[in-house]
Amino acid sequence: MPFDLDERCIQAAEQALGVSFPTSYRVAMMRSNGGAVATESDDWDLYLADDNYLEPLKVVDAGHLYPIADDSDRKRFARTLNGVVPETQRARDWRGFPSTAVLLGGNGEGDQLVFLAVGKGLGPKIFIWRHETCDLVRVADDFAALVTGAA
Repeated sequence: MPFDLDERCIQAAEQALGVSFPTSYRVAMMRSNGGAVATESDDWDLYLADDNYLEPLKVVDAGHLYPIADDSDRKRFARTLNGVVPETQRARDWRGFPSTAVLLGGNGEGDQLVFLAVGKGLGPKIFIWRHETCDLVRVADDFAALVTGAA
């Protein structure tokens, strides 16, 4: 179950990644840190945090958003430890992964939802990065459209 998130945690993630998150993403994560999303093109895995690891659970037409680390208490920290920052840092070592991309979520089969950097910030558009072809496919023009299903 996603928790709300203090803005200082978002700022810490931005600093660690060297980017600024789009406003719609910041607002959504402050309301509900992580959670499920849907796309028309994929079946995404829902990741349920269980202590210090993420366990995949198949859910049709939904995907999980990686949380932003929340150190406000031990339970939240344990549930958010493997989130946006460490997942993005690991992904940057993958063959063909865009060096300016920041992970939002994954489908359990290697494909990832990403933002792409535009200058020092992240652009508002959401893409699926296909791990087998290294292609980027735009799925939403804005994070708010993705979470409301209006993509």
